[in-house]
Amino acid sequence: MTQNNKGLVRTSASLPAKVLEDLDQLVIDRGFNNRSALLAEMIQKEVSAYRQDYTNEVMAGTLTLVYDHAVPGLQVKLNQLKHQYVAEIISSTQIQLMDHHTLEVNLMQGAADQLNRISHEMISNRGVKTGNLYLTHSALPPIHTSVTDSSQETQK
Repeated sequence: MTQNNKGLVRTSASLPAKVLEDLDQLVIDRGFNNRSALLAEMIQKEVSAYRQDYTNEVMAGTLTLVYDHAVPGLQVKLNQLKHQYVAEIISSTQIQLMDHHTLEVNLMQGAADQLNRISHEMISNRGVKTGNLYLTHSALPPIHTSVTDSSQETQK
């Protein structure tokens, strides 16, 4: 491996010819400039997936649900869970789909294991058709700051 002055490290990998062919097709199909850019994105996605499942790191992400809003009590139960986990579920939006279905996206942040528990608790409700938690290792900046913020003190 060699490192240049931009912090990039050059490495090599041996791949079966078919895998390389598929990789090159992905570069074209997804509009990447080169293999390195695609590989970096793929590796970051795998790292995030690993951290989501095996660490307690603070992460941000989305929980997407599709559910049957005609199931009695389901929306009340989901809303109760959103209130229970108000520190982790930052925002929620829903859109009504056909055939009594709702698509809901929840923005979340917190310890990965806690977000996994919350998502399982929401997905396991009767009437939820599908759910997917996607987390990234990046975190949001603090949403709430203390009243003793220095910028507020200088205004007094």
